[in-house]
Amino acid sequence: MIEGVMLTDLKIIEDDRGEIRHFMRCDKPSFEQFGEVYFSLIFPDTVKAWHSHKEMTLNYVCVVGEVVIALCDKRPESPTYGEIEVHLLNDYGERYRMLTIPPGVWNGFRSPVGWREDVIIANCATLPHDPDEMERYPLEEVDFYWGRYEVSG
Repeated sequence: MIEGVMLTDLKIIEDDRGEIRHFMRCDKPSFEQFGEVYFSLIFPDTVKAWHSHKEMTLNYVCVVGEVVIALCDKRPESPTYGEIEVHLLNDYGERYRMLTIPPGVWNGFRSPVGWREDVIIANCATLPHDPDEMERYPLEEVDFYWGRYEVSG
């Protein structure tokens, strides 16, 4: 994995009334500090990439649907500099996980090819949003083919 990235299995507690889905706990290794929680809506066949943060750590969970999250390590001092990795998260089963992304790692996401509904991911960020803290990059800046990831289930 890219240096500093963590993938955390999350608990789903079910009973006859519904479910409780865990997200972030202050007693887990992925917790640093609380900045804000927000939700990102992704339309079908839409790529939202690339961006990174200078200081903020991201903690993504897919709360509706299925999402492909791609990461590219652009930190020159990192032992995994230049590496690309992909994670598929969804709101059910064994892919209900939290993806922790450290500052400086470029990331982007889209719904898988064939997914026909909006997707929602939540981010429990370590800092409140600050447009000066975020950097955006053109889609073609990373040699990555978004179309190869199809609906898993």
